[in-house]
Amino acid sequence: MPPPPRASRKAKPAPRTPRRQWQRVLLAGLLLGLVLGAAYYLRHRVQINRYARRTWATFTQGGLTGREKTPLLTGYTVHGIDVSAYQGRIDWPEVARHNVRFAFIKASEGATLRDARFARNWREARKAGVLCGAYHYFHPKRSGKAQADLFARTVPLKPGDLPPVLDVEASNFHDVAVMRREVARWLRLVEAHYGVRPILYSNHSFYQRHLAGHFDDYPLWLAHYEVARPAMAPTKWIIWQHSDEAYVPGIRGVVDFNVFQGNFKALQALRVPAAVAPPAKAARR
Repeated sequence: MPPPPRASRKAKPAPRTPRRQWQRVLLAGLLLGLVLGAAYYLRHRVQINRYARRTWATFTQGGLTGREKTPLLTGYTVHGIDVSAYQGRIDWPEVARHNVRFAFIKASEGATLRDARFARNWREARKAGVLCGAYHYFHPKRSGKAQADLFARTVPLKPGDLPPVLDVEASNFHDVAVMRREVARWLRLVEAHYGVRPILYSNHSFYQRHLAGHFDDYPLWLAHYEVARPAMAPTKWIIWQHSDEAYVPGIRGVVDFNVFQGNFKALQALRVPAAVAPPAKAARR
């Protein structure tokens, strides 16, 4: 007799391929990377765009040429720049030919630092017919008097020049009240020295947190980027720094771009006034 049939064995299922699992992991990683990349770009787009332009210029032209040009901001008639040694050697006649009506030039920083290119920039900008002013970068941990003294020794402001500017944006201070006291001291001493009220410069967030309501008697130069207009009433500011990555022919690289709120005559009205001669002494009898 034939042997009884063996019980049929169930075939083992083939092992599942891990391909689909890895595809899901890869897709999730790509999506996460895109989200993080987009968030990083939104936070640092100014710097990323700047590096991208420089890289493109390097590959296509061997570097920035100094002929790049950013369109002027519409709605304003008086445009200007602010510069320091960072901009290198500037062709001021070329700058003046491209609707730059005014320039603020860095003169000093803290209690000891003089900008290496201030003297040349000051001389050449004035010679090119650009209306000039000078600014000091404030160190909150240093004496306001020492910083005012450095600025006064560095800047030969004359009647017809724009008022001095104090740049207040460094946040490395421990006591905001002390910082404000030293800022007020600088402003007071410099006004007494030159006979004209200084302009206070700050960026929007720093000004709102630390300075608003304390220096309202001083004209405000406001830095606020990536906005259609400053998030402050027009009565609060006179100059708006709307970009820190503009291009102006005559400068090889980026420069801050500004507009004045008003016409050129109004800007001229801010200039250092001519010294008033003391009254003649009465003749002795």
